[in-house]
Amino acid sequence: MKKTFYLIIFLFSSTIVINAQSEVQIALVKYRGGGDWYANPTSLPNLVKFCNDQLRTSINPDIATVEVGDAQLYNYPFIHLTGHGNIVFDENETQNLRNYLVAGGFLHIDDNYGLDQYVRKEMKKVFPDLDFVELPTDHPIYHQKFQFPDGIPKIHEHDNKPSQGFGLIYNGRLVCFYSYESDLGDGWEDATVHNDSDETRLKALRMGANLIQYVFTD
Repeated sequence: MKKTFYLIIFLFSSTIVINAQSEVQIALVKYRGGGDWYANPTSLPNLVKFCNDQLRTSINPDIATVEVGDAQLYNYPFIHLTGHGNIVFDENETQNLRNYLVAGGFLHIDDNYGLDQYVRKEMKKVFPDLDFVELPTDHPIYHQKFQFPDGIPKIHEHDNKPSQGFGLIYNGRLVCFYSYESDLGDGWEDATVHNDSDETRLKALRMGANLIQYVFTD
């Protein structure tokens, strides 16, 4: 399914328009603080290939890397942040990320284990008045091309906690989806990296495809 998607962003009095009928690109977020923002190097390329095959999207297979405070952030309708450790946003990065999300961008945060305490603190700086809320299982993000009636799937086990999908909702719009205790990105990686079963990897890729479809068609 190919629908037209417009991301209209006002940046320094200029307007950027991205049309999904032409090739678009998604990006991995590079951040400071010492956390491994570069974790799961094969995950996003595999997700893009899956989406282009299954959703008939035309996303550029080359994954961009963008820093939180960089104006280039606005070139990407979907950005992905992951890692295991510390993350720090300075004032400029905080404001840039907020402006991007308010203007129509979308952030997927995937806790690769150990990110939670840091990313919650930093995202509170981005949206002081918002809290992460767990999305109900009937949320549209779980019911795109692929159906997840029980919510976000469990891909890897860490602390015997259930997988959860949280969101930041700004003016009625989901601007950030946070996958916690799920490890979607590990499931997107090449099969030889974690030796996940085909079934597990397929669940992860299908959930990832739902994220992309939700952003590009909502």
